[in-house]
Amino acid sequence: MASVVQRLARQARLTFTFPPRVGEEPGRFFLENLAELRRMMFEVQAADLRLVPVPQRAESCSVPVSYMHICETEQFSMGVFLLRPGASIPLHDHPDMHGLLRVLYGTVRLSCLDRPVPVQYAVRGPPLLRSVLRSSALYTEHSGPCVLHPDRDNLHRVEVVDGPSAFLDILAPPYDPDQGRDCHYYRVLGGPEPAVSGTEVWVTEVPQPEEFRCGGEQYQGPPVRL
Repeated sequence: MASVVQRLARQARLTFTFPPRVGEEPGRFFLENLAELRRMMFEVQAADLRLVPVPQRAESCSVPVSYMHICETEQFSMGVFLLRPGASIPLHDHPDMHGLLRVLYGTVRLSCLDRPVPVQYAVRGPPLLRSVLRSSALYTEHSGPCVLHPDRDNLHRVEVVDGPSAFLDILAPPYDPDQGRDCHYYRVLGGPEPAVSGTEVWVTEVPQPEEFRCGGEQYQGPPVRL
């Protein structure tokens, strides 16, 4: 019998083999498969990936964040992010991509903003970008997956509230700089990020923050064959 993670990978491939084009309304087939993928992802537990929340491992890691690669195809990538206590992943984007994030243990705060729109002003410096804060909420192993879309909720920041924490991550299609899908980082302008959903915010693109480092960790769970 196929493992939970094997079945999840097959559903991800089915869901994202024919995704809607950017700006196109998703069809019923895609929406039904995405709903099934969300349902299956919600059922995944840390034990299904042979992932044990051992604080000592997270504390001893030399980097604040580690990535555990599970599998990747042209349609999607899947892996697990491991975060030390107090760690965070800065505000970043997922160009023309869908994403699903499922917390496996610990508590994280996810802040999601829409894909920013450039605004022309006769000022010097980096371009000003207009966005909208869609949500800022706490997620635990009892929460459903957070879903990112190519335009809505495309930017997000992950902050550990109760660490260490880990979350399962699916991106479709995967990052690929050669195809214009590179990761960009942003900073909210004008003080602290608002907490009210629907609030307009201004952001600007910034280099990858120096304090953010991401290492690698070996996946020890059930194999995935696609």
